[in-house]
Amino acid sequence: MNLAIEIVLIIVALLIGLVGGFYGARSYMKKYFKENPPISEDMIVAMMSQMGQKPSAKKVNQVMNMMKHQNN
Repeated sequence: MNLAIEIVLIIVALLIGLVGGFYGARSYMKKYFKENPPISEDMIVAMMSQMGQKPSAKKVNQVMNMMKHQNN
């Protein structure tokens, strides 16, 4: 009888840990993306303008493709 209670408590603790971990990771990722948004084409254009370059569509696409390949 004691063994059955221990097994049930272990299973319940695992389920609580899984649910808590899921929601904890979810809130962490939401906070992370709010503080550090992914780079968009508009951000690349602004960065190139600040560096004194003329941001053409070809250059912006090249930078976007380079960043996509670095993430993979």
